[in-house]
Amino acid sequence: MTPMEIIDAAFFDGVQISLSEDGKVLCTGEKSAIAEWTPILREHKAEILSELQRKNRHSKALALLGGKQYAVLVEDAKTNPVICTVAIRGLATFDMAIPLRFYDGMALLELVEKHSVGADTEVNNIK
Repeated sequence: MTPMEIIDAAFFDGVQISLSEDGKVLCTGEKSAIAEWTPILREHKAEILSELQRKNRHSKALALLGGKQYAVLVEDAKTNPVICTVAIRGLATFDMAIPLRFYDGMALLELVEKHSVGADTEVNNIK
């Protein structure tokens, strides 16, 4: 199971899995349901934590959009790799892991700006 499948399945069984304020995996729900899910959650804790952090970054980046076409979120530019979350209005939200030695925040912003879809550009999904 993928981390998202585990989170969804636990939710279906009444266990809500979220990220606590201090960055830990938090489970709420009926005691017996949590006890049933605890072995699986412990086994996949690192992957679940990573998924929750990803979802949190994506939510933050989307909140940054406001009226803008795109937003770039970097929570810590000193980690290796630097995790950059990009949200482009109506198109995508994604993460990029850039090795610290290659990370240049201004170059990243210029690149996103250069390749962003403008208000006068039509977007079509080709199937």
